[in-house]
Amino acid sequence: MRQSKLLLLTLAAVLTLTFALATTASAQMIKKVDNFIFFLDQSGSMAQKHKTLDTKKIDMAIETMHAMNKAVPNLDYNASLFLFAPFENKLRPGTYNKTAMTNAISSVKTDFDIFGRLTPMGNGLIDLDPVIAGLRGTTALIMFTDGLSNLGADPVAQARALYAKYGNNLCIHVVSFADHAKGQMIIDDVRALSSCTVVADYTSLNSPGAMDAYARKVFYTDAPAAAPAPTRAPVPVTPMEKETITFSLHFGFDKYQITDEMIPVLEQAKMILDENPSASYVIGGHTDSTGPEAYNQGLSERRAGSVKDWMVTNGVSTSRLESKGYGELSPRYDNATSEGRKLNRRVEIQTK
Repeated sequence: MRQSKLLLLTLAAVLTLTFALATTASAQMIKKVDNFIFFLDQSGSMAQKHKTLDTKKIDMAIETMHAMNKAVPNLDYNASLFLFAPFENKLRPGTYNKTAMTNAISSVKTDFDIFGRLTPMGNGLIDLDPVIAGLRGTTALIMFTDGLSNLGADPVAQARALYAKYGNNLCIHVVSFADHAKGQMIIDDVRALSSCTVVADYTSLNSPGAMDAYARKVFYTDAPAAAPAPTRAPVPVTPMEKETITFSLHFGFDKYQITDEMIPVLEQAKMILDENPSASYVIGGHTDSTGPEAYNQGLSERRAGSVKDWMVTNGVSTSRLESKGYGELSPRYDNATSEGRKLNRRVEIQTK
């Protein structure tokens, strides 16, 4: 009898300690969003092997989703899992439960036929709109895709429409499995619609500690530490991490002038700059590898200068902007292809 009573008391103490530790861990984290949606591309191209990693992209996506689910803390999120191409509900919006999300991810079929399974990514975003509308608070939409949209509505236009409808209550993050320049371009264009997006791909998230860092940026933040005792020691200032604003501003061959088609993109970029009027920026111009390196250096400087002049003309203080040319030395795409060269003729903006 005494042994049974002692066992019960010991068990109660263990449960109390476990609950206290769990409560303390949760108390140290503050959720950044109220809801999150995993949105997985199950099109034919995702069932193909990645060109450089030699693994089916859908398998890579499932692996990434499982890892992300483990990294998300047990806070009171509303969570769900949907697929597109075709659109399908795997886990309805409800209180976040790791086991339920694990089971939903594991239930996704990865051995489907490739042929005849096109990618209506824009239509998928249209289908998801009523789901987002039914949620309360802020929502993180995490898309897992290779970006190869080839059917239906324009995905960039539909993502822009969602931002226009939900404003700061929505942030779209795209985890890239792209192995084609076209797919990566669509992903980059969706990311460029808002400064809230956190950029990641399969390779980057497999780096040590990267998934935990990603979860902290997207899902939660650490609670502020208790105020220290008064001291005369100076408080160290943590430098701001540089932020790159990537947007779809691609120049024609040997061109640096701003065209009418570029204005909507520049207006989007200016809105991002206006959100933080105290920040200063470097406008970087780039070229493809065609032509002499010295000429390309000058061309990249002219491209950056054109964008700076447009920003200043439209109300951004010139003291906040510095234009700089990088020539052909920082390609983001393959200069061996015409599509890659086109995408490398670009301008990017980065905080100082």
